Amino acid sequence: MKKTLIYTILASGILTFSSCEQKEFLNPSAASETQVVNDVYGLVALSNGLQYRYSVGGGGVVYSMISANGLTTKELLVLNAGNTDLDLLSKGSGNVQGSNAVITSLWAQSHLTKSNADIILKNIDKAGDPALKSGILAYASIFRALALGDLAEFWQQAPIGTGTNIAFNTREEVLKDAITTLETAATSIATTPPSADFTTRVVNSIDMPNTIQALIARYSLMLGDNDKALTAANKVDLTKKSAFNYDDVSQNPIFFSSFGNRNVTEPISTALGLPDELKPAAADKRVSFYTQTATPTKNLGTGFFTANTAQIPVYLPGEITLIKAEALARKGTVDSAITELNKVLTKTTDAWGIGAALPAYSGGMDATSVLTEIYRNRCIELFMSGLKLEDSRRFARPATERNRTWYPYPTNERQNNSATPADPAN
Repeated sequence: MKKTLIYTILASGILTFSSCEQKEFLNPSAASETQVVNDVYGLVALSNGLQYRYSVGGGGVVYSMISANGLTTKELLVLNAGNTDLDLLSKGSGNVQGSNAVITSLWAQSHLTKSNADIILKNIDKAGDPALKSGILAYASIFRALALGDLAEFWQQAPIGTGTNIAFNTREEVLKDAITTLETAATSIATTPPSADFTTRVVNSIDMPNTIQALIARYSLMLGDNDKALTAANKVDLTKKSAFNYDDVSQNPIFFSSFGNRNVTEPISTALGLPDELKPAAADKRVSFYTQTATPTKNLGTGFFTANTAQIPVYLPGEITLIKAEALARKGTVDSAITELNKVLTKTTDAWGIGAALPAYSGGMDATSVLTEIYRNRCIELFMSGLKLEDSRRFARPATERNRTWYPYPTNERQNNSATPADPAN
């Protein structure tokens, strides 16, 4: 983020991160909006603040999502039980309460990201230059969609709007809203491509055209809309990279908080938390990419969490190929699904340096067998991406492979919103 430190400092000053300020930005007053977004420079600062809020720090969405998902789906283990909230997530079931700090942060920061994106989109006409306007609109739309998608992965319901005692929407409504936001952004940048004036003003590590289609594909698959998922996935250029950038000031949160001192969490084993019948093949090169044997039973994370400055992908090429494979398999086109699956199994590298280098698929040719292999490869290819809990539910995996299916609603939401639904049993 070196080119945008000025912007992130400005944005972090505007968007105070302390809990006492969160309610203001969940339901911002007109005065605050006027003060923050009185011209295009305010929009730019607030745009850069989106990536900072979403991806930086132990309280950001990226850290909370990857850690919570990893502990719930048994990708990670807790090294120090003194990290109480992480330890309770690893135990799962009734140990995970609405007061858990990790899921409370995930909920709050997702809503704050969405709300600040909404402020940008509401005030987008203050960016008079059409090419600057389209870039800001697309950038804000991506983070709005990411925030909504994260809420839909971990909770059965979530509010889309803001206000006192705001009603909750179903996760299907939340995902559809995210997709609509992305489709509007896709139209905007196709009609008026963002200018260099935009790319020099914001954190320019996100490939917006490809990220928009990748997220449409991801969320359409979560909704079961296989046709839309396949159409969007086919528009993604797999040679392009899209990432959250970090430096020595704005640090990779997983490395800084967890792997840099080996006292918080780490990958549970080289089996990546999979049951014996699905664990990676011994020759699978993705295992050595994502883990580093430190003792016979404990592994340090490598992958995208090797240093404070390491990038974290927004999506991976392998995810897009596996979306195609899954959508085709669920549509009954099994031979085509296997063709896509084999692209992941046999590749030796990709834009991010990930490759399995394995033989082509040779298992059962029925849809059920192929879908099981697709799930297995999603768990390996997308290890510690924060997506496994959603995958575990969508593929109807045994409940024993995760320690919760949905998260309870945060206690502070329940205390301040009478419309908060009852917590799920598990």
